[in-house]
Amino acid sequence: MDITMDGPVLMLHGDFDVRSTWEVRAAIYDHLECLDEDIVVDLGDVDNVDVTALRVLAVATRQAWLNGHHLTVRNCGPAVRRMMHLTRLARAIEVERSIASA
Repeated sequence: MDITMDGPVLMLHGDFDVRSTWEVRAAIYDHLECLDEDIVVDLGDVDNVDVTALRVLAVATRQAWLNGHHLTVRNCGPAVRRMMHLTRLARAIEVERSIASA
């Protein structure tokens, strides 16, 4: 798992699973504390995700909300969305809505 940052956006690359949750969690919380603003987690380059990873996003979403911020997930592929629904975490994770092109 590689994590790159561009302002308030964390871009994840690779597999987001139990092996990378600690690293992603630390990056999210560091970002929330240092920037003191809303954060976006971009999953466009994430190949696989598991329930542990989604729980990290759900808890971080709640923590950001409790601190007066938003954590939004962007560019969820079909596999990520399917896992969100299967684990019933879709309601706990704020997903950016994509704009339909004409």
